[in-house]
Amino acid sequence: MEQFIEFIGNHYILSIIWVVLFFSVLFSWIKGKFSQISAVSTQQLTLLVNKEDGVVVDIRSADEFKKGHIAGAKHVPLTKIQQNELAKLENHKSNPIIVVCNAGMSAAGAANTLFKTGFTNVHLLQGGMNAWINAGLPVAKKK
Repeated sequence: MEQFIEFIGNHYILSIIWVVLFFSVLFSWIKGKFSQISAVSTQQLTLLVNKEDGVVVDIRSADEFKKGHIAGAKHVPLTKIQQNELAKLENHKSNPIIVVCNAGMSAAGAANTLFKTGFTNVHLLQGGMNAWINAGLPVAKKK
């Protein structure tokens, strides 16, 4: 215990950084546990689509979407979601919506926006299209 106190005294900036990092991770974990939006795996996405008529919403750019996307995915760019231009999705408010981006990072903001606009069952693909491709799952290409 004395060494711990001595370390903190000698390296107080490093100690503060560790405390901030710890509480940041703790906050993120707690926020994720109580969030209305869940992250789903590629396997769970497949089950949602096949068993519960889930709708995959790809928010990537048009070029990325054309290069490869999940079969049956609706292309709704992130900018359209941010501007509430959701005509493609209006008929699917009660269906599970799975938001997909490249790596699963920007999908969270889009999923939050969809949830706030009345979509009740919103998910995001953990790892995004990268996870889908790395799992060896089929990719549709649009010309």
